[in-house]
Amino acid sequence: MVECVDPRHCHVALLVGGASGEREVSLASGDGARQALEEAGYNVTVLDPSVKTDLKTLIDGDFDVAFICLHGKYGEDGTLQGLLEMIGLPYIGSGVWSSSLAIDKAKSKVFYQMSDIPVPPSITLYADNQVDIDSLVDDLGDHCVVKPATEGSALGVFIVEGKDEIQEAIEKVWDFDDEILVEKYVEGKELTVAVIGNEDPRALPIIEIVPVNEFYDYESKYTPGASQHICPARLSDETTQRVQELAVKAHLALGCSGVSRSDFILDNDGTCWILETNTIPGMTGTSLLPDAARAAGISFAQLCTMLIGYALEKK
Repeated sequence: MVECVDPRHCHVALLVGGASGEREVSLASGDGARQALEEAGYNVTVLDPSVKTDLKTLIDGDFDVAFICLHGKYGEDGTLQGLLEMIGLPYIGSGVWSSSLAIDKAKSKVFYQMSDIPVPPSITLYADNQVDIDSLVDDLGDHCVVKPATEGSALGVFIVEGKDEIQEAIEKVWDFDDEILVEKYVEGKELTVAVIGNEDPRALPIIEIVPVNEFYDYESKYTPGASQHICPARLSDETTQRVQELAVKAHLALGCSGVSRSDFILDNDGTCWILETNTIPGMTGTSLLPDAARAAGISFAQLCTMLIGYALEKK
């Protein structure tokens, strides 16, 4: 049961910005969340933890809950969550361990597999590795996805074909991360499923993503009109139930709480492959979580109140 929240008596520290490569996205998410929270009647103070004076205000302030809208490193990876645990301030989303696990796509795969959630074949590369392209292609084929293991928003993601393109993409991705995930390319429908709740989480309606570009890249995510969100997704009832069950299994496998959003590819043979789980989904005007909530009859303001309720319930 979600704790009942009276917005009139709840002071929210809305955390935005941060120091990751997703700073601009975070600021946009924060603006969307601020409008929804104020519409619901909350007293909202916007703070950027990468600014020392704001960080001091967060620590010293009289807040009831932190609403996190920081994406990527230092905001979604358990770093900020650890600070909030130290100062005893409840916060939306997953805890330290789950946050740090979910942001690492390579390590998440281990837990997905333990829960029988299909994952595309992949190889993880580290900065001190010697990369053997011939061996990599033998294992994965020559059509691959090369991406940073611990970045979000599709930053530094390349879909490539052929040894030369794979090698070139790997060299580029080192600029984003010292850990790289090279996955076998899987063709199919791009789906995303938001899950909300703590002890008894439930999946929201599935969104089918139809990007203008080759895949749901950074531009497709954050440029109005660059992708089409079809919700509910064009799936049979049986497939819908199966994909939603996989999303809940992923939420539980990573120990998530409050909210998560898992991305999948449904291939032409009907296998649904998980790609990643986001523990701080976007809250911008083009974001997927608010879209899914609306399809379930939950307004943006109501969604924010539910997330705060889960945070206080967890406390």
